[in-house]
This record gives sequence, structure tokens and C-alpha cells, in this order.
Amino acid sequence: MPSKDLSWLTAQPIAHRGFHDMNHAVWENTLSAFARAVEAGFAIECDLQYAADGVPVVFHDDELNRLCAIPGDVRAKSSVELGMLSVGGTADKVPTLTQLLKLVDGRVPLVIELKGRKGDDEGFVDSVLELIEDYKGPIALMSFDHWLLKDLKALDPPRPVGLTAEGANPETFFVHEEAMQLGLDFISYNYGHLPNPFITKERKAGVTVITWTVRDLTGIDKTRAEADQMTFEGFDPREALVA
Repeated sequence: MPSKDLSWLTAQPIAHRGFHDMNHAVWENTLSAFARAVEAGFAIECDLQYAADGVPVVFHDDELNRLCAIPGDVRAKSSVELGMLSVGGTADKVPTLTQLLKLVDGRVPLVIELKGRKGDDEGFVDSVLELIEDYKGPIALMSFDHWLLKDLKALDPPRPVGLTAEGANPETFFVHEEAMQLGLDFISYNYGHLPNPFITKERKAGVTVITWTVRDLTGIDKTRAEADQMTFEGFDPREALVA
């Protein structure tokens, strides 16, 4: 049974890629979205990619097209080059993990997902752990990628490590159970695939479960019934939603 106290992870809703406005004026995974989350008192979920110069940057996609309107692989550019690219045509640029940490400064929890590339992640985990080593605020690390989870657990970080996952069939559950054998502390699961026997079993064993990505009342209700907290976007949890 997990021994880490994760009450802080579920104390408030978690803003998916920051508290953006669905990429109208405030874009996902930007310092503006993160500042807005801090102001509202929401925890922050975000994504890390590994730039060409070995610096973790906050960016979801493998390709730059959707967010920066130029072709190319995010990993082919340095953090300096990425830091000059506008996100969504706004004043926001692609931030580094260091910039995120400086902005948040421990005021709300961070839930950070590492986006891996099998065979191309040497040094990724080490660089992330080095950057957060002296950070005073609450941080949880997670990934879909089992090789990154293995790398994280091998270094025995003081921060909680979790599995990001989805799926609703037994074959998928077997793969997830293999990952949990690493001694992971929590799970972030697709709410659309709940309830299921895997999550039910893990919750009974004391594992904290958060959901992704909740955008409506259905997701809110499913999270309340089957998990401990939601990762949300597209609405303000402080305000009542109507069906």
C-alpha cells in the first residue's frame, strides 16, 4: 500500500495544461495559463518534452504545428529556440520547466507528465529530477511510458510517481498492473473508461486515483463516484455547471 501522503494531490481540482480557455486567448501549457491557475487556486497538470539541448520544456505535442503553426519536431529544437516560438500567436512562448517552477513557486501543486520517446530518452528523467530537487512546493510526476516510470523509480525520488493510463479491457489492465509493480504512488486515468476492475482493485489497495480530462457534468459525476479528484478543462469548477 502506498505510504506517501497524497492528500495535497486531491485537495483541489487540477487544471489540465493550466487554467487555459480552450486556446482562445489563454493557451495550454503556457505561463499565462499557469499564472491563471495559481490565481484561482487550482493545482496544475502539465506536460514535459525533452528539448534538443537536454532541457525539459513544457509542451504536449511531439510536433509543433498545432500550437506554434510551424512544421517540425519539438525535440529537434533547443529550449532557446523553442523559447522564441509564439504559442497560438500570443505573447506566450514555449516555457522551460525552470520557468514554470519559478512562476508557481510552491503556491499550488504541480502534476507533471513526462512525454517519452522509447530509445531517445537518455538523461530525460535525470534532468527533471535535478531541476526539481530543491523545489519547495508539492510535485507529482507521471507518465504513460513504462520505461520512464522505471527510470524514475530506479532513482528513488522523494516525489510521488504515478501511471497515466486508459483502457477498459483485461489485456490493458494486465499491462497497467505490470507498471504498478514498480511501486507507483498514484494513477491518472481516463474517466471515460471508469469504472473498471483494475481501478477498483487499486483504490481498494489505497492507491490515489485522479481522472482526465473532465469537461462536463458526466466527467464530474464519474470522478466523484470512481476516483479522488479530477483533471479538468473548459470550465471553472468554482461555478455551477448545467447539463
